[in-house]
Amino acid sequence: MGIFPFFKKKEFFSAKDKEQIVDAIRHAEKRTSGEIRIYVESKNPYVDAIDRAAQVFFKLKMQKTEHRNAVLIYIAMQHHELAIFADEGIYQQAGADYWNNAVKLMLSKFTKDNISNGIEECVRMIGETLYEKFPYDSTTDKNELPDDIVFGK
Repeated sequence: MGIFPFFKKKEFFSAKDKEQIVDAIRHAEKRTSGEIRIYVESKNPYVDAIDRAAQVFFKLKMQKTEHRNAVLIYIAMQHHELAIFADEGIYQQAGADYWNNAVKLMLSKFTKDNISNGIEECVRMIGETLYEKFPYDSTTDKNELPDDIVFGK
């Protein structure tokens, strides 16, 4: 325990929940050249969740994937906000209605006690779409982005 225990950062997920989410990302990415990342923070410092998701997407350099097929799931826990930001390659392939429905599905899967199941379900769904639009090619594909969950403030 540190000298100032009251400054301890709050954990949003248990170790088991983190493992569940990262395993879902890895499983989804085994079948596609696409990339999925999760970004979780306590509060959204901006007005619009999609604007914040876009900012995080570019900060994490997710636009640099070869096929422009990276997807960010953004969550602000205390503000109860969720946004999905997809790069132009996959966004255009799937269409705006798909992404709006993905957010609705994810919100419907969230429960106060188990947000990780909602995230996992959304990762699986996005993974299926990435697989349909950008299937894995063993001769050229590589994991371009880390699979871990990124935690903000």
